[in-house]
Amino acid sequence: MLNVRFRENFFSAATPVSTTSHAICVNQAALEEAARLDGCYVIQTDLPESAASKQAVHDRYQDLAQVEQAFRNCKTMHLETRPIHVRTEEHTRGHVLVVMLAYLIRELGRAWTSLDVTVEEGLRQLQTLCSTEVQVDGGGSCLRIPTPHADTGALLQALDLRLPEALPHTETNVVTRKKLPTRRKPR
Repeated sequence: MLNVRFRENFFSAATPVSTTSHAICVNQAALEEAARLDGCYVIQTDLPESAASKQAVHDRYQDLAQVEQAFRNCKTMHLETRPIHVRTEEHTRGHVLVVMLAYLIRELGRAWTSLDVTVEEGLRQLQTLCSTEVQVDGGGSCLRIPTPHADTGALLQALDLRLPEALPHTETNVVTRKKLPTRRKPR
C-alpha cells in the first residue's frame, strides 16, 4: 500500500494508482522538485541575527550530531548499559548527566594518555588552579587567574583549553556542599 502523501506528490492525479494494475505513472515535475530539495532542512532559532550568524547556527546544529553519536557510543561501547527507561523529566536529566560525565571522564583519559597521568591525578592537579581578587581604585574589582604551574598548564594544553586572564567579580558565594535533610522523606 502506498502512502497517501507519497501518492499525491509523485504520481499524476490523472492516473490513479490501482492495486490490480502493475503500471505506475510518475509525476516527473514533483519528483524533480523533491530531488532539488534533497538534503535541505530548516533550522529555526530564537536567537537574533546579531547574536549568531546563519553559519554559526548551522555549525552548532552539526555539533549536535557529534554529541548524539558520542552519547550512543558511550552507552553501547563504553558503559555497556542495557536500555534504561526513565519516565520523569528529572530522571531523564539525571541519566543524561551521568552518561555525559562518563563520556567526559573518558575523553579526559584519552587526552592525558601522552602525559602519563590518570584522570584522578589530572583532576587533583587542576584543583590547584585559583584566582586572586584585584581591587581597582574607584570600587571595581575582578578575579585574576595566575599563570598555572607547568604540570597544570600541560593538562590544559592537552585539552586545548586556554584560561582567560581575568574573570568578572561578582558577590556570589559558592557553596560546594549541600546540606542533607535531618530526616528522610517518607515513602
